Amino acid sequence: MNMKAIKILNRLTNISTLLIMVMLLLLASCADELDLEPLSAQTSEITFQNLDAYKQFLAKIYGGISLTGQDTSGNFDDIAGINGNFSNYLRLFFTTQELATDESIIAWNDQTIHNIHNHVWTSSDIFITAMYARVYFQIGLVNQFMRETEPGVLDSRGNVDEALREEIAGFRDEARFMRALSYWHGIDMFGDIPLVDENDPVGAFFPEQTSRVEMFNYLESELLDIESRLPNPRQNEYGRADKAFVWMLLAKLYLNAEVYTNTDRYVDALEYTERIINAGYTLVPEYSYLFLADNDSNGAEGEIIYPVLFDGIANGSFGGTTYLVHAAIGGNMNAADFGVNSGWAGLRTTSAFVAKFNDISGNTDSRAKFHTSGQTLEIENPFDFTQGYAVTKYRNVDVNGVIGSDVSGNNVDVNFPMFRLADAYLMYAEIFLRGGGGDASTALLYINLLRERAYGDASGNIAISDLTLDFILDERSRELYWECHRRTDLIRFGQFSDQGIWPWKGNIAAGRTTEKFRDLYPMPSAELNANPNLVPTPGY
Repeated sequence: MNMKAIKILNRLTNISTLLIMVMLLLLASCADELDLEPLSAQTSEITFQNLDAYKQFLAKIYGGISLTGQDTSGNFDDIAGINGNFSNYLRLFFTTQELATDESIIAWNDQTIHNIHNHVWTSSDIFITAMYARVYFQIGLVNQFMRETEPGVLDSRGNVDEALREEIAGFRDEARFMRALSYWHGIDMFGDIPLVDENDPVGAFFPEQTSRVEMFNYLESELLDIESRLPNPRQNEYGRADKAFVWMLLAKLYLNAEVYTNTDRYVDALEYTERIINAGYTLVPEYSYLFLADNDSNGAEGEIIYPVLFDGIANGSFGGTTYLVHAAIGGNMNAADFGVNSGWAGLRTTSAFVAKFNDISGNTDSRAKFHTSGQTLEIENPFDFTQGYAVTKYRNVDVNGVIGSDVSGNNVDVNFPMFRLADAYLMYAEIFLRGGGGDASTALLYINLLRERAYGDASGNIAISDLTLDFILDERSRELYWECHRRTDLIRFGQFSDQGIWPWKGNIAAGRTTEKFRDLYPMPSAELNANPNLVPTPGY
């Protein structure tokens, strides 16, 4: 399976969707609001007569992050009960990780979307429920893939030779990484959640709730088990899991272990962060190249560890980076400058984030990507796009300003950088400051490499006396904003709920602290109603 095979997921409909969807209906029920519906009447016996189906199924698993459903029509969305425009995994992930922070606020008034930034969400919130459903839809896909590729099942089909068995074994490890990624999102956002794998029955049963500590241990064991068998870094096809994907997820898991388990694992976080840093990745010289339509070929591919792949022709939707480009354009901005045909006047940022830059023009620190003309800095009316500076980070043009592959300007080619080397540099410095090992000179070197790229020279370099945890939190925001790290970072630094303040947090213009229990999103009420083994998240 090559990169194109992963991208052209809307054409890959010949998979065993009936078995997958029926299993998901009973596993991650979301019965009241987000029912998962069968999309075809094929059985596994018919589907897997075609050996390409194994690759297609794996492509569907990868595509679960980028696609809304089986095609781009909107008629076959993977989850129901929410407008398909909002139901994309990555778009929901942005909602929960960015809209709840100082980095982003939205002008629209769709259902409960403003409750996320305002920190007044409830257990019946449609966007939180949809995010939970997306996590378990992904997990369910992988569980079914694992069932369909068990050695005994392959034996029963009689059409799988040894070469294909070996290839399928590699597919299984890649699928397990993707399952671990969604489980990580699950424990990070929801805390205690059910653990269900391929050994659980397909049918009507109520999974038990698993503690965050138990889930942490499960994820650690899964990732350590598949690590040795996956290809070495950058030796798999672009966009597919290799050892570096696993190292980065392990480093993230260990970095946040004190939040998840009340036990720090910074020493382990350093080990896997150093593996990433030493794996041959390099910083692309221009920061902006990371967020352009050709970021798979302009040098950014040497920095991006895990790209979520998008293609304006093959896998368009109203989610993913199409959303991040279109929704950030409004006011007097020219959509054509961003390689699209229109702006949706939705996403912009708050003055709290803008204040992290001494010069907002971008002439000093090139990471300051704001459109200020016709925009106010402060937000008196959160439903007015022109209040709050616009963000110009994602652009559907290549390094020469040429529009992406969809010349109509509807959908974009920008791959989303789920993991990249710059994050590992920042993680190393943070781990050092938290006592996990490493040394001061190396930590300072990594930070200044990022700042030299941003400033174009050494004028923005810092001294060792400047290297503090407060500085790291701000630098992570300057470097990684709108890449779905902010909520997790703020919680790790104790700044998300009952300490940090930014405009419209707490549903007042000046912002206020909110309840500590909001460090977790609630177990959706639809899940609680469907499964008697689940208990409400404390505080909700």
